[in-house]
Amino acid sequence: MSDFPYQTQYLTVVVVGASGDLAKKKTYPSLFQLYCQKYLPASTSFSVVGYARSEYTDESFREKMREAITGKGDDAKIDDFLKNCRYQRGTAYNDVDAWKQLHQDQVKIEGGGVANRLFYFAIPPEQFAPSAQAITEAAQTSTGWNRFIVEKPFGVDLESSNQLAEDLAAVLEEEQIYRIDHYLGKEMVQNLMVLRFANIFLAPLWNRDYIKSVTILFKEDIGCEGRGGYFDPAGIIRDVQQNHLLQILSIVAMEPPVKVTGPGAGEFIRDEKVKLLKCIPELTVDDVILGQFVAGNGEPGYLDDETCNNEYCPTYALTKFQINNARWAGVPFIMASGKALDERKGEVRIQFKNPPGVETMFDDGQGNGECNELIIRIQPGEAVTMNLNMKTPGFTNAPVVSNMDLLYDNKFPTLSKEIPDAYTRLILDVLRDNSSAFVRDDELEAAWTIFTPLLHALESDSHKRLPIKYPFGSTGPKEAMDYLNKLYSSPETMARL
Repeated sequence: MSDFPYQTQYLTVVVVGASGDLAKKKTYPSLFQLYCQKYLPASTSFSVVGYARSEYTDESFREKMREAITGKGDDAKIDDFLKNCRYQRGTAYNDVDAWKQLHQDQVKIEGGGVANRLFYFAIPPEQFAPSAQAITEAAQTSTGWNRFIVEKPFGVDLESSNQLAEDLAAVLEEEQIYRIDHYLGKEMVQNLMVLRFANIFLAPLWNRDYIKSVTILFKEDIGCEGRGGYFDPAGIIRDVQQNHLLQILSIVAMEPPVKVTGPGAGEFIRDEKVKLLKCIPELTVDDVILGQFVAGNGEPGYLDDETCNNEYCPTYALTKFQINNARWAGVPFIMASGKALDERKGEVRIQFKNPPGVETMFDDGQGNGECNELIIRIQPGEAVTMNLNMKTPGFTNAPVVSNMDLLYDNKFPTLSKEIPDAYTRLILDVLRDNSSAFVRDDELEAAWTIFTPLLHALESDSHKRLPIKYPFGSTGPKEAMDYLNKLYSSPETMARL
């Protein structure tokens, strides 16, 4: 059936916190897609068990899940999938008696052969360790593997992250823990390593001698939409920069791993990411430009949302990094991320230096063209673009930029419509024991080491400062745009940021 043994063995997926929004919107739809694409064992060899504190019967819970997956496949497949779903209520996430009952029920269903269990923690981080403790006492399989997916946030600073890691390490082995960052499951983030390491013409250029700057953009065109309870204490730095965007930076900048695919590749990749992160100095308040959106273009400002009360909370941040190693010394790495901006976009922009002597070669007053750029668009509309300088048509030799675009929708008209959701891809990676797109404990520690001094400084009385205001639907604070304008001297390039 498959090269992956789990598909010929019994599989139980336990969704802890199954009554919450994450389970409904992401976990169950992803499991259903894996079922439809035959990445789960045969329908007689898998179970999906929802565990939560809410009052449900098996049947009422199936109907709740039916709502989540209706329209994502034909009715017959939905019915078949739901037959394998059941519900276990517990009075708490660490209710040992409830976990014993779940275990006893599953042993009967599994039939006595090799049985694997995946526990998906869609619960608050403070419940990770207590729940894991109860599971190890009462609900682990003894015939196969036990793996645990945990959702972010993984702490709010270095101290809390280390404490969470210590609590989990007391009951689980690191090899059992899969810290999920859904950005690492996105198609173009996965493509970064292939693009970097499978193209010979890029290899000699990927360093400080040829690259002028690297900018990682994350733009949202929506505000907080009632999520102030989460966003007020987190802010944009904790929300996307310390995790999603730093992961992208580490893939862009790390040294080539021994392997990218195959057995052991996950550890080789994560080793290189950790080495890279340890080369980044701790951030200070001088490394950031912070903003908060106000009303504009007919939309309300941040503080107009009744759930948002923190006037110091940044909804925009431009953060400047240096990487102190031989490959990248002196090259600015920039993260620019924000809410309530002019568009929704995620991309990596690699700006190359101009060729030596180009300023004197083209001295006709028409300009020397733009710097070459390699752009990896993560969302929306996956694409790779190279900006090259070409001759302006007509009686001049002045350079003009030309875009060479690889749009996934054009290149792969069929396959692009089948790109899996990030959660679907990552759950499959766990089943296949591929850890490369998950965050290891030492990687998490290195990431928080970079950001924690900055966050603590911004939250201290001595450095606390009001973010710069920018209107809803704009490109962000003027000061941030001024900085990027110096980095990208071409107005044409700036217009695309």
